[in-house]
Amino acid sequence: MFVVGAIFGSFLCCQARRLYLREEKKLSSRPKRSVCLHCKKTLKWYDNIPIVSWLVLRGKCRKCHQKIGYLEIISELATAVSLTAIGATINVEAAAPLEWLSFAAIILFTLTMIFLGIYDGMCGRLPVVWLIVAVVFAVVSIIPGLVNNFSIQPFLSAGLFGGIYLGLYLISRGKWVGDGDWILAFTIGLSLGHPWLSLVALSLANLSACLIMYPTAKKQKNHQIYFGPFLVLAFIITYVFRDIILLCIS
Repeated sequence: MFVVGAIFGSFLCCQARRLYLREEKKLSSRPKRSVCLHCKKTLKWYDNIPIVSWLVLRGKCRKCHQKIGYLEIISELATAVSLTAIGATINVEAAAPLEWLSFAAIILFTLTMIFLGIYDGMCGRLPVVWLIVAVVFAVVSIIPGLVNNFSIQPFLSAGLFGGIYLGLYLISRGKWVGDGDWILAFTIGLSLGHPWLSLVALSLANLSACLIMYPTAKKQKNHQIYFGPFLVLAFIITYVFRDIILLCIS
């Protein structure tokens, strides 16, 4: 799961950057191979190995020696750790077919969320198409639970998390949170499946945003914070430790 996560992290970061460059009209065609953004040299396969190549090259292009940046290595490590942690939550020997369906949907949902987090952190926007994909995977992830034991808790969870962010969006007219954040929060609440977990995720998202972005916001007045990455981080932490959280609450 760690290796697969690192590979997907590299791929998602690359696709997010390409989508951003195409929307900004800085990339006219769809490149077949990864290239250095500075010297435009096509990367060799051994310079494109997730995590390893970045460390070997010390975060610089082999040809022009310009800095690659930290987004790639952070995306690869974060996705690798996320998939490993989520993979550890399923009992391989005892899992039923429907549980495997839910697990697969959660993995795909997590990858979609990570892509949205990368893209939102990069340019402050959430692509509508990818938000729809996230909603689909979130719905699929709760189907096995609804089949075995129907409960309205996933819908209450989605309404609570998404409703709070929608309220903040409407009250502030988009100044506090973006128009895609409430949809992202809705899908997170749905996939977490419990109102208490939504409240924990909500707290983690806002707390992490304050702690991480406070130094930057303090230096720059009217600095805009993009909540996408923090919502994704809060979802992953809450989902991995959901059993412990619910046990503590009960």
